[in-house]
Amino acid sequence: MFIKICGITNEDDALLAVALGADAIGFVFAAGSRRMVMPATVSDIVKRLPIDTVTVGVFRNERPERVAEIVNTTGLRGAQLHGREPISEVRWVRQRVPFVIQAFPAGDPNLSTAANGPADVVLIDNPEPGSGRVFDWSLTEGAPGGIRLLLAGGLNNKNVADAIAKVRPWGVDVSTGVEATAGRKDPRKLKRFIDAARAAGEALVDENRPPVPTGSSPYDWMDDE
Repeated sequence: MFIKICGITNEDDALLAVALGADAIGFVFAAGSRRMVMPATVSDIVKRLPIDTVTVGVFRNERPERVAEIVNTTGLRGAQLHGREPISEVRWVRQRVPFVIQAFPAGDPNLSTAANGPADVVLIDNPEPGSGRVFDWSLTEGAPGGIRLLLAGGLNNKNVADAIAKVRPWGVDVSTGVEATAGRKDPRKLKRFIDAARAAGEALVDENRPPVPTGSSPYDWMDDE
C-alpha cells in the first residue's frame, strides 16, 4: 500500500512522515491554500530527505510551464495536478517531469477514460479538496481497471482501513486527517494513520488481491520508462 502524506509545510513534519514509513510527501503550491509553501522552502526540505523519498508538488490550474519549472528546480520527483487541467496540459507536463498524478473529483465522468491519459497515477478526492470530508466511496467504481488509483478525501486513522477494504486502491493520500492545525502534522495521528493503512494493505495481500496492479514493488511504476 502506497502512502502519501500531503500538505507538508516544514522540515520536521517531512522527516517525521518519512521516518514513520510514508512512501511519499506532498507540497502544496496552489494559491489560496492554507498549506501553500514557497519553492525555496521546499528546495531546502527536499535536500534533507532520504534520496528514495517520493516528493510531489501539488498544483491547481497552474500554467504548465510553471509546474515543470518548480518541479525541476526544487528537486521534486513529480507533479500532482489537482485542478481542471485539460489533457493537453497534463501530457505537456508529463513530458517534462518524471511522473504525474492527476486528480479527479469523486463522480467526475471523465474518470472513466483516465486509463487512456498520460498520468502515471490517478487520484480520486472529495469535490472540495482539503475539506477533510469523506465522500461516497462507491463513486470510485467509475474508475477503469488497471490504473494506479490513489484514494484521498477525508481519510484518517479511524476510517482508512475501511476505505482500503472497500475501494482496494493502489495507495492512499492524507493531509487534514493527520494534522494538529492546518499545515502542522500531529505525530500520533500520523503514526496511527500510517500503521492502519499499512496493516490494511497487508491484509489485501494476504487475501491474494494485492493493491499494486503491476510489478513487485510500489516503486516499479517510476521506472517504467
